[in-house]
Amino acid sequence: MPVYEYRCHDCRRRVSIFWRTFSEAQSGTPVCPHCGGTNLTRLISRVRVVRSEESRLESLADDSFLSDFDEKDPRSLARMMRRMADEVGEDLGPEFEEVVGRLEAGESPEEIEKAMPELMGEEGGEADIGEEL
Repeated sequence: MPVYEYRCHDCRRRVSIFWRTFSEAQSGTPVCPHCGGTNLTRLISRVRVVRSEESRLESLADDSFLSDFDEKDPRSLARMMRRMADEVGEDLGPEFEEVVGRLEAGESPEEIEKAMPELMGEEGGEADIGEEL
C-alpha cells in the first residue's frame, strides 16, 4: 500500500494520500482530503533508515563526529550532546533537555552543576569518587 505526499496548490497544505496499488497511484488523480482540490504536485518524501545499535555506536566513535567540538564553548558541547542523543535514539528525559537548553543559551557546565546539584547524585554537589557504594 503506497503512500505519497503532495502539495495542494488550492489550500497550500502538504497532504499524504494512501493508494491501494502502485498502478492506481500512477494512473489515478490525487484529490486533496482537506479542500477536495485536484491541483496537487507530488513531493519527494523523507526516507528513514533503520540502523543497528552497532552502526550507531560506530558513527559516534568516528573522528568526524567530534571534528567541530570546542570544549570551551557551551554551545558546541550542546550540539555534540544533541548529536549523541540523536544517534542513541532514546528519550533522555527532561533533565537532559534542561541541561542542553542551558548550554545552548551559553551557560557553562560549572554554572549548571551549581544550579542543579541533584544531577551529581548527591544533594550537596560533587560526589567523592573514592567513596564506596
